[in-house]
Amino acid sequence: MGAMINEDRFGVVSLVVDVASVAANITAEQTFAVTGLKVGDFVAVNKPSLNTGLGVCNARVSAANTLAITFNNNTAGAVDPASETYLVFWFRPEKTPVGVVNP
Repeated sequence: MGAMINEDRFGVVSLVVDVASVAANITAEQTFAVTGLKVGDFVAVNKPSLNTGLGVCNARVSAANTLAITFNNNTAGAVDPASETYLVFWFRPEKTPVGVVNP
């Protein structure tokens, strides 16, 4: 079961994440359920421990209620980290301007 957020504009949720094995020398996206996330929400993810060679290089809302985290493995072997509780910061902007606005 995934985490759940309320209807505020921002917040932090804890999410138990069991990352599938990440093959050697690749970048791979995996998805997790977070009820209440909306496409367009900004998300930042905190992985609580270090796994040598494994990094979190992106996080996004790929679909309603779905958090996508991209992992990169910079080692010569697969990395299969233990399940752990991540913190996910989410922010729902009121307006999202298109392009750059110059003063």
